[in-house]
Amino acid sequence: MTSLSTRRLPGVRRNLTAYGFLCAALFCFAVFAWYPMIREFILSFQKTNLIGSPQWVGLDNFTAVVQDPAFGQAWLNTAEFTVLALLCGYAVPFVVALVLNELRHARAYLRFVVYLPVMLPPIVAVLLFKWFFDPGPGLFNQILDFFHLPGLAWLDSSATALISLVIVSTWMNMGSATLIYLAALQNIPPELYEAAELDGAGILKRIRHVTIPQTRLILLLMLMLQIVATMQVFIEPYMLTGGGPENATVTVAYLMYQYAFVYGQNYGAGGALGMMLMIVLLAFAAFQLRLTREDKS
Repeated sequence: MTSLSTRRLPGVRRNLTAYGFLCAALFCFAVFAWYPMIREFILSFQKTNLIGSPQWVGLDNFTAVVQDPAFGQAWLNTAEFTVLALLCGYAVPFVVALVLNELRHARAYLRFVVYLPVMLPPIVAVLLFKWFFDPGPGLFNQILDFFHLPGLAWLDSSATALISLVIVSTWMNMGSATLIYLAALQNIPPELYEAAELDGAGILKRIRHVTIPQTRLILLLMLMLQIVATMQVFIEPYMLTGGGPENATVTVAYLMYQYAFVYGQNYGAGGALGMMLMIVLLAFAAFQLRLTREDKS
C-alpha cells in the first residue's frame, strides 16, 4: 500500500503543478469573461442607474429594445457586414495562404508582412484608414485620381460606408487567419499533390480535390470564428463613422454601447440587446460544432 502511494505521488505533484499554471488562466477567464456575462444577464432584467438601486423589471428591457426603430436596422447592418466580411475576410486569407505556400523564396519575410497589421493596436489601424478614406487628400482617392476616376465619399456615403468598414476589418484581421490556413496547408501530405499531378490535375483541380478536403475542418472552424467575430464588430463603426451616415453603420454591438453610455446610461437595455446577440451566436456555434462532429465521423 505504501509503495503504491509512493508511486502515485510524482503523478499527483505533476497534476498539482499543471493545475497551478491553469489557475492564472481560469482566474482571468472568471474575472474578464464569465463574471461580465453573468452580470450582463442580471442587468438585462433590471432597470439601473448611477443613483438609485437596481429595480427588477422582468422583460421590459427586451420589449423596449425590440420596439426601438434602430433595432431592426442594427441587425440588418450587422448581417450585411458579416456577409461582406465573409466574402473578403474569409476567402482572401485562404488565397493568400495558398500563394505563400507555393513560394520558395522570401516566404518568411512575406509572412511577417502579412501578419504585421495584427501587431498594430486596432485604434492605430483604424486611424490610419481614416486618413486613407479622407475624401480630400486621402490615399484611396489619390489612387483613383491617378487613374482619372472620380473620388468616393468613403465614410460619408451610406452606399460605401459599410464596405469601407469591411475593408478595414479585413486588413486588420487577415494576418492571423492566413497563418492558420498556412499551417493547415503545410500539414497536407505532398504525396496527394504528386498523385493529383500524375493524374493530370491542374492547380484549380488540386485545390478543389486535395486542398479543400484536407483543410475542411479548419475551414469550418475559421468560418465559425469569423462569423462570431464580425457580428460583434464595434471598433470600426465607433471610430470611423459613429454609426452614420443615416444609421448605415449602426451595428448591434454599437447600439449596445449607445444604450449603456449614450442614451441615459440604460444598462438594462444594453444588457438585453447583448443577451439577444449572445443567444444568436450560441445557436450558430452549436449548429456549427454539430456539423463539425458529423464531418469528423
